[in-house]
Amino acid sequence: MPNIKSAKKRVKVNKVKHEANIMPKGAMKTAVKKARNEATDENIKLANKRIDKAVNKGIITKNKAARLKSNISKKNNETK
Repeated sequence: MPNIKSAKKRVKVNKVKHEANIMPKGAMKTAVKKARNEATDENIKLANKRIDKAVNKGIITKNKAARLKSNISKKNNETK
């Protein structure tokens, strides 16, 4: 446990932010897995929406989002 006041605050703030990020990140991961396993237009659209939401909230970076979307699209194009 930290002794410095600012470090104590950082622990509290990090915990709150972590809790706030769990739901959107989990929803994104689930949508991406679903799109990879069952590549329907509906699943891909939902996955892209969840990825964009995670980027806007600062949970993942733009490059990671682009990579995830690219991989999903590539897999969808291979199955067609």
